[in-house]
Amino acid sequence: QVQLVESGGGLVQAGGSLRLSCAASGRTFSSYAMGWFRQAPGKERTFVASITYSGRSTYYADSVKGRFTISRDNAKNTVYLQMNDLKPEDTAVYYCAAGQYGGASYYGYDTWGQGTQVTVSS
Repeated sequence: QVQLVESGGGLVQAGGSLRLSCAASGRTFSSYAMGWFRQAPGKERTFVASITYSGRSTYYADSVKGRFTISRDNAKNTVYLQMNDLKPEDTAVYYCAAGQYGGASYYGYDTWGQGTQVTVSS
């Protein structure tokens, strides 16, 4: 089973950019769909973006389309989330997830990272 560690979070001003990384251990990374979810204080965890095991297909929540880009490097066992034009409402803990099915539902994932905090100031 794969284990996930996120990094790259931090404090940024509105309009700025951050790139999150999720490093996976294990030799089966390339067989997993990967996703990013986020959870703001007092709110449910919500879907942000996902990518198929091959990297050929990506999906985004409407709130981040055109601003965020998910990508993966199977040779480095890493998935990325490039976040541009950040807004205060993007403030949340961002979680990386791996699963056989992927998609926009957290039921498509069975392994989760510990999360990384992203704070966007206005």
